[in-house]
Amino acid sequence: MRKWSPLIAVCLGTFLLLVDVLIVVVALPAISDDFRTDYTDLQWVIDGYALSLAALVLGAGSLADRFGRRRIYLIGIGVFALSSLLCALAPNEQALIAARILQGIGGAAMFACTAALLNFTYQGHDRGVAFGIWGAVNGAAAAAGPLAGGLLTEHLGWRWVFLVNLPVCLVAVWFTIRGVSESRAPRGGRLDLPGTISFTVAAAAVTYGLIRAGEAGWTDGVALAAFAAGLAALALFLVAEARSDHPMLDLALFRRTPFTVLIVAAFLTQAAAFGYLPFSTVWLQQVLGNGPVDAGLYGALPMAAASLVVGAGAGRVLQRIAPRWTVGIGLLLIAAGNLLQATIGADSTGTVLVPGLIVAGLGVGSVLPTNASALLAEVPRERSGMAGGALNTFRQLGLALGVAVFGTVFTDRVADGHGTPAAFADGLNATLRIASATALAAGILVLVLLRKRPAAPVASPDLEEVQPSARR
Repeated sequence: MRKWSPLIAVCLGTFLLLVDVLIVVVALPAISDDFRTDYTDLQWVIDGYALSLAALVLGAGSLADRFGRRRIYLIGIGVFALSSLLCALAPNEQALIAARILQGIGGAAMFACTAALLNFTYQGHDRGVAFGIWGAVNGAAAAAGPLAGGLLTEHLGWRWVFLVNLPVCLVAVWFTIRGVSESRAPRGGRLDLPGTISFTVAAAAVTYGLIRAGEAGWTDGVALAAFAAGLAALALFLVAEARSDHPMLDLALFRRTPFTVLIVAAFLTQAAAFGYLPFSTVWLQQVLGNGPVDAGLYGALPMAAASLVVGAGAGRVLQRIAPRWTVGIGLLLIAAGNLLQATIGADSTGTVLVPGLIVAGLGVGSVLPTNASALLAEVPRERSGMAGGALNTFRQLGLALGVAVFGTVFTDRVADGHGTPAAFADGLNATLRIASATALAAGILVLVLLRKRPAAPVASPDLEEVQPSARR
């Protein structure tokens, strides 16, 4: 049991922070009724968490490399637990949104360390098993968020969506202290403050622009201004990293084609596999009249279950196959699963989604663990926190882009059809076809460009990894 304590600690934290991306989707109507506010005013309950999570993961990964991944992970769990309590006690929507932003900060600190902790803890066959299970948890958590939110909201009330995090955080802390060793890059030097600030501004501005564009349209002035600010900050970030002796993101990593391809694949996977789920939930509840639990059962559970079965059951086997095939074919399965779902009619029931969600879940279970382990195999071990932060940043930006783009398509189709059941079906079908095309393009990209299995990188000469042999 002690051998797998680090895996349990990492999986618990990963499940919490990813579930909380979408867990409040089905709870928003109840929150709106409780606070007596408009449903659209609460959109930032979702978006505030996603924004702070996406903007800060890379900076947190850099801090973890320098000050200790175990330490940053524990701090992240503490912040996440405190903010979850504040969410549950929030007296109004403003306090809830502020607490959700704080929750995203804690989630970023946790997320930046997850892959790196596994990379340094496990080797050989155990590494394949660990990444397989962790990848399955990634897929299952993102898909199971609406289901968990539905169960808690319907039977206990929306505040339990956040209160349930507290005991899980305590268990995660116990397993982390018991089984996870500290690791860091001891010669990492000073904190890259210009890089940290410029990237945080860039990620926050671009994410806000995506969210705003999804709400107000892609020609909205505020959205365009946010994109402009994000591009300017990104340019400053690239200049700062090129000139820094201790960059938070070593741009030389992108000279390796496999690293770049895997980052792009992670970005597109999140958009294609999860970006449409909020709109499936809207269709299931508003059009079909399903309750929160039934909406989660039809719209999330099949994908979550399939992903978990593949990752947990075949994780070690998948790690032995070249990432070109596991990631590429997995993306093609996601494309096929999305296309299978895009057959909704005005008189369809929730069961129409189930076969496609199962196929997409098989793809998710194949892509997520092997994408992460292959990416980490492309970098020196002391850069694991940096690479893990970059990977998870692009994942969250991909989800934000998917929700924004699909949201624009979905709402436009519904409005054009005057909100009829046929219009909702048409809107959801359109989003699913775009998601399918996205996954197909990503799969072809991987199969064409990821020609060989990543070779073990040579450690950077100016860095030395310190990792005590005894777990604390």
